This record gives sequence, structure tokens and C-alpha cells, in this order.
Amino acid sequence: MKRFHPWVFSGALHHLDEDIREGETVNVVSAGGEYIGRGHFQIGSIAVRILTFDDEEIDDGFWYDRLKVALEVRKSIGIADNPQNNTYRLVHGEGDNLPGLVIDCYGKTAVVQAHSVGMHECRMAVARQLVRVMDSRIENVYYKSETTLPYKADLGQENGFIFGNTDENIALENGLKFHVDWLRGQKTGFFVDQRENRSLLESYSKDRSVLNMFCYTGGFSFYAMRGGARLVHSVDSSAKAIELTTSNVNLNFPGDKRHEAFCDDAFKFLDRADDRYDLIILDPPAFAKHRGALHNALKGYTRLNVKAFEKIRPGGILFTFSCSQVVTKDNFRNAVFTAAAQSGRKVRILHQLHQPADHPINIYHPEGEYLKGLVLYVE
Repeated sequence: MKRFHPWVFSGALHHLDEDIREGETVNVVSAGGEYIGRGHFQIGSIAVRILTFDDEEIDDGFWYDRLKVALEVRKSIGIADNPQNNTYRLVHGEGDNLPGLVIDCYGKTAVVQAHSVGMHECRMAVARQLVRVMDSRIENVYYKSETTLPYKADLGQENGFIFGNTDENIALENGLKFHVDWLRGQKTGFFVDQRENRSLLESYSKDRSVLNMFCYTGGFSFYAMRGGARLVHSVDSSAKAIELTTSNVNLNFPGDKRHEAFCDDAFKFLDRADDRYDLIILDPPAFAKHRGALHNALKGYTRLNVKAFEKIRPGGILFTFSCSQVVTKDNFRNAVFTAAAQSGRKVRILHQLHQPADHPINIYHPEGEYLKGLVLYVE
């Protein structure tokens, strides 16, 4: 904590005041009574998420100042107020010194997600200051935390608008349109963190046959189509995801026969696939959500990449990712290295990918670096 790490683990606590309840704002002090920081108390391995190391009140002024700084960061990197892009992450938890809080902007709607009981209890104060900070940029705030709050807290939380209301769910990313399913979709409704990697894929797509595995809403697919791909096949095990992908492709390329979507298991689809594809995207959901699952997750990444190496045409490009926080860059690279060796293909690393600048990493919180990827040339 002297190095400003924002988590206090339960095993590090000497004692708690008896009347502390989950979600309450608490002071953390040393054994000698020295003030260290202030944050939200939670039952679990992370006992306190530190909001500030200064002796300041967590009030409307605090929320306003933190959100204003977050907006200034997005303006400085050119992602806010961009006429070709109204989709970005405004608050990225610890990366914006607001642990437990995520806010994604889709046009005039902000989707707020709490990952702690404390942030849940502060949601209305956050929403008020969010609207104030964003001014005319935001007209609606949708709260979506049913699946991210600790289930043992038994908060009975339901998703819904807490400010404004709208049926408009089309947003813009780098000039391409897409539907955002903030009601039933994963995360906040779209994977904002792949924006720059999708743009890179576009530059590699011309005249290629593209396979987008785990396509979800089809983001990589419609970027590939704009990049001039010969054909694009999108695969996901979720029928809802296939429906969203088809809808998004039609938004941008109505009636385009180059695209086809398949509702299928990724491994089974790859087993049956022929060698037509010379650009493959592997962007699976997190294989490991805790350290106990790390070993099996790495085996899964290896198995998946082996199949891609076996199927991709000579001279093909493979975009492969892991979004598991507990999988380090070295873990992931070693899993892909193992897959390449097992397949016997000659493989070169062209790019090493990570999360974009609107998903910043707090330098004191290296755990915030969760997205990692490789672009590979396969002989």
C-alpha cells in the first residue's frame, strides 16, 4: 500500500471494527494508527478497494473530479469527441483510480457497471456526476451489474436505466455501425477493448478468406469486410451472438454475399474446416477467471491454437488473443509457442497486441493488464 497498490487483501488485516458492513467506505490505518487510505469494504479475498490515499471525503466533489479527469484522458488521446467514433471506455476501474467501476459510452448512452458492493451503493451519485461531467455528450445512463456484483451480497440488483431512457442502440466505431445489446449482451454490450486491433486486422484483410472464431457481435468480421476480404465466416456457439453478428454486418454491408455466420462449437468447427482460410481470428472468452484454472486454461489456449495452425493456409495471418487477467503475456506466448511447435509450422510474430489507451493500466496495479494478443505469419 505504501506503493499505492489499490487492493487490501483480507489476509493482511490485523482486525476490523465490529460494525463494518459490506459496501461501506472505510479508513485503512497502520497498526500504529497512521492513516493509509480510504475505500470500499467488501467480503472476500480483496477486503478493501482503495479509492484515495489522501484524507478526503468520498462525496459528489470526489466523483465529479475523478470522472472529469477520466474524460480529459479520453480527450487527450483523441477518442472522445471524435465524429467517426462515439464508442469508448470512459472509466476503467483501477486504471482510472476508481476500482470496482466500469463506464462505457455508446453514442448518447453510458453503460455503468459495478464490480463491488461499494460502487453499487454509490451508483446514483456516480450517475449524477457523470451526466454533469459529460454535459451534452450523454443523455442516458444504463446500469448493468446483475452479473458483476458478488452474488453472496444478495442485493437483488436488476439492470435498467437510472437516468434517461432510449431505444436507440446503434453506435459508431471508426465509421462502422453496430447494435449494442446492453440489455442481454456480455460485458456492457460490446467489446470496446478490441477497437484498435480490429483496425489492424482491417489492414491485413484485402483479398483474404477470413475466419472469425468466437465472433460475438461480429466486430472483426465487418472490419475485415471493409478491408476488402474475399469472404468472411463468423462462428460462435451462441445463437444470440450469430443474430447480432448478422445484424451488424447488414448495418454496414446490406446484402453482401461475402459474409456467412455459423452457430457452432469452435473446436468442432475447426475440426471440420478445410484449408480455405488465410486469415483467422481467435478471440475466445476468458479461459481462466481465477488462478486455480490457470493450468487448464493454458492447455485450452494451446489446443485451440494448434487447430488454427493446422488449418491456416501457407502465408496466412493468425490474430490470437487471451483476455484472462491471470494469464500473463509470458504464459500466453508460451502456450502459442507450444502450439506452433506441435503443429510443425514456421511462425513469425508480426505484432504483440494489448488493450487500447482508453483501458489504461494504473502503473501501481500491473494486474490491470489483462488483454494480450499476437499477430502471427504462418508459413
